[in-house]
Amino acid sequence: MKGVVLGGTKSGVGKTVATLAVLRALAADGYDVQPAKAGPDFIDPSHHEAVTDTPSRTLDLWLEGREGLRRNYARGDGDVCVVEGVMGLYDGDRSSTAMVAEALDLPVVLVVDAKAGMESVAATAHGFREYATHAGRDVDVVGVIAQRAHGGRHESGIREALPDDLAYLGRIPPREDLEIPERHLGLHMGAEAPLDGDALDAAAAGIRTDRLLDLARTPPRTAPAPVGGPTGARIAVARDAAFGFVYPATVERLRDRATVVTFSPLAGDDLPACDGVYLPGGYPELHAADLEASPTTDALAAAAAEGTAVLGECGGLMALAESLTTTEGERHAMAGVLPADVRMHDRYQALDHVELRARRDTLTAAAGDRRRGHEFHYSSATVDDDARFAFDVVRGSGIDDERDGLVEHRTLGTYCHLHAESGAIDAFVARAVED
Repeated sequence: MKGVVLGGTKSGVGKTVATLAVLRALAADGYDVQPAKAGPDFIDPSHHEAVTDTPSRTLDLWLEGREGLRRNYARGDGDVCVVEGVMGLYDGDRSSTAMVAEALDLPVVLVVDAKAGMESVAATAHGFREYATHAGRDVDVVGVIAQRAHGGRHESGIREALPDDLAYLGRIPPREDLEIPERHLGLHMGAEAPLDGDALDAAAAGIRTDRLLDLARTPPRTAPAPVGGPTGARIAVARDAAFGFVYPATVERLRDRATVVTFSPLAGDDLPACDGVYLPGGYPELHAADLEASPTTDALAAAAAEGTAVLGECGGLMALAESLTTTEGERHAMAGVLPADVRMHDRYQALDHVELRARRDTLTAAAGDRRRGHEFHYSSATVDDDARFAFDVVRGSGIDDERDGLVEHRTLGTYCHLHAESGAIDAFVARAVED
């Protein structure tokens, strides 16, 4: 599958809208498009899926490693893959957009804000191309998409100013209806805030898909991972507006190793008969009253007390706690499985790539194992004095800066989001069927 990376000059330059326009343009031209996202984000990929109806692949060197990243890319399906970058092209010390492009040997198209410039757009792109040598990165910046650019003289001025070795690949018009609303953790999810279809079509019309496809390349092949076979486990996965942060690779690995059944705590679904429960991250704070009233929350507490393996990541940890207090000061009872009270804040409390070391055998790791992941949350957790932790924090913040992974019964709650390539999902499925 050929691919191309859309990198930005900085955060907020309009990479997501540019990516959606490229996805829409390629689909309109009859191509089967596979979206992907550099970095550990869950929100931008939801917008990719809203436009293409295809889950977006997560490509992060820290979470997956070089070979795991290549395997994850290869599991995608389509004529061409469009990878949205993270932050600015070279920003990030663990998995920048440049690092992802280098690992996959994919060309980079730079998204540049052209609102108040023409020749300066070309100068910016030229500088980003030449900086690769200074940074010691094997990165090939091949072209430009001009964000917030008008047509006519403005567009032609940008195109004519570009050096011969930088292709002009189109523009995104400056329209207010091409802005995606924001809230804490980033943009609204794709299903919540769809862009106006006419506006997106107008943006797609300005993309030169033929030239972009000429520049796209196919990454090197990589060996498949040695994944075990089915375990006979039955895993219940929460999926609704409160628990929507799930990597496609995680669901795929669960389905490779177990029978997956989904349920909605917000809808008050019965907890399916299962060996293990996976509560992914999401926005439980936006639905705290509904979770408090849901019979599913009580069923989770009962299942945990009976020894069912329960894994909660970030939002899942919050739902398994004693209580959740919103930024308005409203306190809601949660499942009460884990000895913690969670409070929301107006500013994020942690944002980083994470590394944890297991203090003891736990659901996702054996004693001494290390797990790499990601944390981004606006909540903090106050834990009881006798709380038990599964992990020491090697990098990141965790629950109390030094520890992460609250343990009670066979339940594990962590602020760390884990990718299937870490080995955590395989460990969880295996332990779910242990006596």
